Amino acid sequence: MDTDQDDAGLEALFAGARADPPRASDALLARVEDDARRLQPRGTPAWRGWWRLLGGLPGMGGLVTATCVGFWLGVAPPDGVPDVAGQFMDEAVSVDQTAPDLSAFGWDSEEG
Repeated sequence: MDTDQDDAGLEALFAGARADPPRASDALLARVEDDARRLQPRGTPAWRGWWRLLGGLPGMGGLVTATCVGFWLGVAPPDGVPDVAGQFMDEAVSVDQTAPDLSAFGWDSEEG
């Protein structure tokens, strides 16, 4: 392997290529620009951005379901759950004393 080669000839070729770089035709540049404009995304309405941010149809379905359940539990809470709406309206609050014991099945007494 000869590492003492003279690179002057190769450098002369590179200098010639740098002096006269190839140029694309104006017609080609115009077609590329037209294609780029055609493929650019169009401006979308603001509601589509919110729709995408909320997760689309599955996300909106979850939000609507959670809203309906929250409203239902607020208006007609099940037994054993405090009636917060009734407390704000100064109604008498009664708590069902026969509700099941939810203290982790006695395991909480074993903890130190």
